[in-house]
Amino acid sequence: MSGGTPVAGGGVMRQRHSPNYASSGDELEDDACSRLHPLSPPSPSGRTWIEILESCLWLASAAFVVYFGDRRFNLIYLLWHDERIRRLPLYLGMIGVGVNVLIFIYTSILAWRVRRVDEKLELKKWEITSITALPFVTLCGLISFCLFAFSLWPIWSFLTLPLLFTLFMACMVIIPYCHNWDFPPKHL
Repeated sequence: MSGGTPVAGGGVMRQRHSPNYASSGDELEDDACSRLHPLSPPSPSGRTWIEILESCLWLASAAFVVYFGDRRFNLIYLLWHDERIRRLPLYLGMIGVGVNVLIFIYTSILAWRVRRVDEKLELKKWEITSITALPFVTLCGLISFCLFAFSLWPIWSFLTLPLLFTLFMACMVIIPYCHNWDFPPKHL
């Protein structure tokens, strides 16, 4: 704990504007205003050039995978026409990804509906929905990844796993920039 000004009664009063003040982070009141609000999205303008370079590398490698496919046809053509692909696991994996996308859209719209932080009922409803959806989304995503790997294994064999992971990471890079709905705040 940092030092402060002695007061009557043997205690010490902490002063924020004194030159010797340094917050240790022990008390929530000291640095509560300097912490990010939990519902505020991260600003894309605060990204470093290394993060931007990593994002560009994921996107370029995913574009490479999609464009070159199996060196004869691109990935889209392979998904539509190649007989080596096991179709049922591919379709079940696509359904799993669709369910995950719907859950993400539902929880993000529900999060936007939280009008003010002091409305405890809606905040609790959003927190409960998000927390209960996390295990289901994780399990559904893992099962979808395994189904995609099983269905595409005859084409790329052991390279299927890094290819799918590359496509997944490219989607994770793109998703923060895809939401273009902006709900105006409701002032009561």
